[in-house]
Amino acid sequence: MAQKSTILTSVSTAALLVSFPAFAQQTTEQPGQAGTPGTQSGTTTGGTTSSVSGAPDAPGSAGQTGEDSDVVVTGVRASIVGALNRRRESTQIVDSVVAEDVGKLPDNNVVEALQRITGVQVTDRGNGEAAGIQIRGLPDALTTLNGRNIFTAAGQTFALQDISANLVKRVDVFKTRAADQIETGLAGQVDVVTRRPFDFKGFAISGLARGIYDQEADKINPNGAMLISNRWTTGIGDVGVLLNASYTRAKYRTMSTTAGAFVPFATLSPATGTGLDRFQRIFPAARDPITGQFARAPGLGEWDVGLDRGLPTAAGSTLLVNGVATPYYLSRDAAFSSDLYGKRERPSANIAVQWAPNASSVYTAEAFYAGFRGTTFNSLQFSFVDFWANPQEPTLYEGTNIVKSRVANQVYGFNSGDFSTNKTDSFVYALNGKWDLGDRGAIVADAAYQTSTNKTSFIAARTERVAPSINVDFNAGGGVPSYHFDDDAALADPSVWNVAQLYDNANRNKGSAISLTLDGNYTWDDGFLRQIKGGFRFDDRKASSFVRSQDAGILGVPLSSLPEGATFTNSDFFKGRADVPTSWVLANGYWLNRNADLVRGLYQRVTPTLQTSDQFSLVRTFDVDEITLAAYLQADAQVSILGRPLKLQAGFRYVTVDTDANFFDRYNNSARTSSSPGSQRLLPSATVRYDITDNLRVRANYGETLRRPAFGDINPNFALVGDLTNVGYGSGTAGTATLRPTHSKNYDVAVEWYLGRDSAITVTGFRREIDGLVVPVTRLEFIPNNGIVAGATNDFAITRPLNASDGVLKGVEIGLTYFPHYLPNFLEGLGFQGSVTVLDSSQNIPRYDNAGNLIGEDRSDFFGVSNLSYNATLAYDNGPIGARLSYVYRKAFAARNEARLFANPIGVWRRPERSLDLQITAKLTDQVGLTFDAVNLTRSKQQEYYRFADVGNAEQFNLGTLLIPRTFAVGVRFSFD
Repeated sequence: MAQKSTILTSVSTAALLVSFPAFAQQTTEQPGQAGTPGTQSGTTTGGTTSSVSGAPDAPGSAGQTGEDSDVVVTGVRASIVGALNRRRESTQIVDSVVAEDVGKLPDNNVVEALQRITGVQVTDRGNGEAAGIQIRGLPDALTTLNGRNIFTAAGQTFALQDISANLVKRVDVFKTRAADQIETGLAGQVDVVTRRPFDFKGFAISGLARGIYDQEADKINPNGAMLISNRWTTGIGDVGVLLNASYTRAKYRTMSTTAGAFVPFATLSPATGTGLDRFQRIFPAARDPITGQFARAPGLGEWDVGLDRGLPTAAGSTLLVNGVATPYYLSRDAAFSSDLYGKRERPSANIAVQWAPNASSVYTAEAFYAGFRGTTFNSLQFSFVDFWANPQEPTLYEGTNIVKSRVANQVYGFNSGDFSTNKTDSFVYALNGKWDLGDRGAIVADAAYQTSTNKTSFIAARTERVAPSINVDFNAGGGVPSYHFDDDAALADPSVWNVAQLYDNANRNKGSAISLTLDGNYTWDDGFLRQIKGGFRFDDRKASSFVRSQDAGILGVPLSSLPEGATFTNSDFFKGRADVPTSWVLANGYWLNRNADLVRGLYQRVTPTLQTSDQFSLVRTFDVDEITLAAYLQADAQVSILGRPLKLQAGFRYVTVDTDANFFDRYNNSARTSSSPGSQRLLPSATVRYDITDNLRVRANYGETLRRPAFGDINPNFALVGDLTNVGYGSGTAGTATLRPTHSKNYDVAVEWYLGRDSAITVTGFRREIDGLVVPVTRLEFIPNNGIVAGATNDFAITRPLNASDGVLKGVEIGLTYFPHYLPNFLEGLGFQGSVTVLDSSQNIPRYDNAGNLIGEDRSDFFGVSNLSYNATLAYDNGPIGARLSYVYRKAFAARNEARLFANPIGVWRRPERSLDLQITAKLTDQVGLTFDAVNLTRSKQQEYYRFADVGNAEQFNLGTLLIPRTFAVGVRFSFD
């Protein structure tokens, strides 16, 4: 009978047991823009006027200057020129993406568009879309919608990909910060600007319809939008109404295959006295809780799991087993594949009403809705490669003890059908007014209320078997593993699989906020002082979270005995791009979800306490009420040096945060603990801008920003996972109630040379000095009466966040936009846009022992920071044809640290990433056009490997390979105004 290794899972599998669909994340933007009817003379950011003013908003007439001022550019070129002029006219350093026309941001979503902005890097390309960005290597940009800070449910952020590109007029990325901007977001601010009725001269209607083909899923997905706007001159002034709605759906398929984690094994000739068999897995010995010494026992090794650099990999390396120095192999515990079928729908809409009773006041009322509906069915096929029956000689990498390939016999494996649902509804309601006080002053007031709810569920059923043998090459080439069983056909035979455990979880999170802002400014045309601005912001944020979880033991019946429709068999896995099994059978996740109570009833035979839906009660985990008060004062001045203007802006922002939080321990009858963390900070900022010539400019900025802790990070209660890997303890997380905001001092210097109306070179150097970076600290804790069934234990390695690190991030950005005007007529409109970002980051990482004592310190790069990234876009706009071909590249980077459960280096790195995309637009008439878009033309992959400091590489320490979908889209759009 094969040993199951006590269900020894790799960390990737352990994560699957507790994973839920990712919450929709955040986006933020600027409140109502006011000005005389038909113009936009400024934006407000969270109720404070932004530092961008006078920038051209209409890409169809993107601010021309000088002798070419009568030239009007449109389409692709106009969007690039509009973004260039936005930076040129701003006080802060801001880069933008401007829609070519109504409903035509040139990508499938906002994140894909942002990846071509200098210094912006995409961090996740799985699940059929680009999701998640970093600005200059930092992940926590403040996201705003029309200047208003928005969020999803109980989170602090909003996913940019959840805002339909069809609703977007412009996206601004602020890399520096002024006193009149919201203080959070170390990375900067991403402001998504939607359209309003006073953007148009009168009646306007536009729309688009696209079909997007996902090659991996072999599905065509719809994408549609409609905008209707009108304005009238009435007896009470100008009135405008706009309605904009969008719907997108995506059915996608995400396929990955992975070589598991490293663990030590005996060689084929273990030393006498060790108690080891040939090629036996060497499990870690326990330590005495008082002395810290290893307990010696046959077959157990004196090694600690989760060392930063892992165990030594030199040939002949030894560790003590039962007191005997023993050479060992380092091999993988498992090989597995994931075939995920997903569907997401994003309905969204905004309505705006504007009223200008006279030339000196504008009122804007608007509502915004963003919805998300998602389901995923993950078909997981997992096999251990760690049993030592009838061992055979492995193949090692030369000069190491690392196993490249091997045969394992009598291996335990399981398949898991995991089904998740995710539903989000977010609403923002706002009223904004602007009043001009004569020719020089203005007051802007803004009130907003938002509410957001997110619900998730997860149900999974495992099936298990013991296979006679598996033959694995952990890297068959290019970092992709290869493996096959003695009979791959048995993988698809339901009669050989027994039904095993059930996992059943759900979450509900909700949040709301009331925000009030008041801003005023007064300007002068000459003299030293040119403007004084001041403002106030009040924000009352509420959030709560609820959870339930249950599991059941092995059902112990053949998979073939379940009702009709209960099984699912995939096919054509990995599309021939890896030498792995292409088909397997398992519990049908769709059937599990539709028949959840039937399934729970079946499992009540082995777990009578399992509840059905009529008995469910979600347990509250936290309630938070956070009030933020902020006030700022800012002045603009100007002097002349050598006959050229030197513009100055300086100010400060004072912010105080009062948080009242109640946390409930679901492992202790919902016992409540309370916390009231608070913070106050005075944040200065200053910007200097000097125009050396009309086309050559230098600017410098100093500012300070904050990153506030996520609400979950201050929750001191536990989230636990049992000892699924037989290391002697389980794992878990808990928050730190005293966690304080991270603080950054930001320095930027830029040189900008504008070569003409549509060409420029920019060079920016920057430095971020960050205090109080949050790092995870792990210590062993005794937690009895925890209710854990799978991997039952009272000892857990608990990881908590601490403000235990400081770091520095510095770098240089170089951007080039160039449209030559000397080309022959058929090449007129051909141009180039590109950028290069070079980064260097360093932070101290404290090292703690299992008791939580500080024992040392390491230096490390920031997670997610590529030292080099670049993008290049070849654009063409001539007559009815507009096109752009874009290439994006980022160098390898540290993605995260893995759970401290195994013998590999703790760091997980991502291989270099690249994408080649194409967009073409053909105008049939001035009002109607056809579009074609292609994303990931080269079918690039997302790959990871183990590395920490000088240990690890992409070949010997390869981890997972995920296929990024290639998509093609064809559409039609129209616009009449």
